[in-house]
Amino acid sequence: MFDNITEKLQAAFRKLAGRGKLTESNIQDGLREVRMALLEADVNYKVVKDFIDRVTKRAIGQEVIQSISPAQQIIKIVHDELVTLMGGAVDASLQFASQPPTVIMMAGLQGCGKTTTCAKLAKFLIKKGKRPLLVAADIQRPAAVDQLKSLGKQLNIPVYSEEMGPPPRICAQAVKHAITNNLDVVILDTAGRLHINEELMDELKEINRRTSPNHIFLVADAMTGQDAVNSAKAFNEQLPLGGVILTKLDGDARGGAALSIKAVTLKPIKFVGIGEKMDNFEEFHPDRMASRILGMGDVVSLVEKAQSVMDEDQAKKLQDKMLKNKLDLQDFLDQLQQIKKMGSLKDLMAMIPGIGGALKNVDMDDKQLKRIEAIIQSMTPKERTEPDILDGKRKLRISKGSGTSVAEINSLLKQFNEMQKMMKNMGKMPKSMMSKFLR
Repeated sequence: MFDNITEKLQAAFRKLAGRGKLTESNIQDGLREVRMALLEADVNYKVVKDFIDRVTKRAIGQEVIQSISPAQQIIKIVHDELVTLMGGAVDASLQFASQPPTVIMMAGLQGCGKTTTCAKLAKFLIKKGKRPLLVAADIQRPAAVDQLKSLGKQLNIPVYSEEMGPPPRICAQAVKHAITNNLDVVILDTAGRLHINEELMDELKEINRRTSPNHIFLVADAMTGQDAVNSAKAFNEQLPLGGVILTKLDGDARGGAALSIKAVTLKPIKFVGIGEKMDNFEEFHPDRMASRILGMGDVVSLVEKAQSVMDEDQAKKLQDKMLKNKLDLQDFLDQLQQIKKMGSLKDLMAMIPGIGGALKNVDMDDKQLKRIEAIIQSMTPKERTEPDILDGKRKLRISKGSGTSVAEINSLLKQFNEMQKMMKNMGKMPKSMMSKFLR
């Protein structure tokens, strides 16, 4: 995401870093390029003007001119101002009602991905230990109720729906149903609508009146840029929005919506959708997003992803095996499957500082991971624990079973042997030091 703006900002910073000495004149030149990068990213014009004014005020003051590393100081200033622009250092977590259920109303334009987002949010909340109820209150769009029911069944999350009845009544009954069934979060999937449709906006206001939601979130498509910002502004004028959820952020190479919404509406981005899978959904952290935009990676989110999929007991067993240099291909497969749960390999690499830019043009095909997985799964348990017994005949059988070539199997075994050698060298380290390293 944000590939275009990241490239242009990094180019501007490289020019500044190449200057022997920074002056007010070449700082202005560099910030002119930053301004162009933001405008080309479809960031609201007034937002860009205010942003550049704030950066300029800090950059041409003593803060940069007397800095030991002026170019780095400018990058820090731009980073800090991006964080402020997107919401500042605020608590990104969702606040829950002291007396359950917590009611969350979702609103937005048609086609913004609202129904899928409701399901993603519900799954996210389950990981937080909550018991959500999805409410099918979109009776305008054909098959919207069926879609939510299908997603609910897939995720094993209850869905409340009624054959007939106006949405305000359906939503009110759903809240009662949640109380009766000890469900602590209610997510209302309302119909997509234009803010100029008075009848449908009145319907939302009535749902708000009858359910008194703790949070009203606008779901907006990040790829629509300033249209998403304008719709957020319009909805915010008619409803007490608590924040915005941006969908399809992974497909947004520009970033205009993410960088403009908070400044225009004064409402924070609370969550972002970053892919089609139900797990591709996360809380929005301005500081982490600013680091991603500037190509600095996002180690904190990477660690959180790893912690969310890594079983603690399994991690302990893996550490013990590494200490004893007894890793086998089954362990290799287990780790591969853990990585797959974390998302796209390219996205994961982009979170590591310095790696994302370096691998920008490298083809990181997730299908390759699937081929490795197929090879190991085509082996017998004995072959996985004792790969040295793999002769030509066994390799031929495995290649046929996995739909791969013998050359690919040899390549995998070579990589595995290299990893074992590395583990052996680590095993020579003092045990206390190695345990610390593995943690």
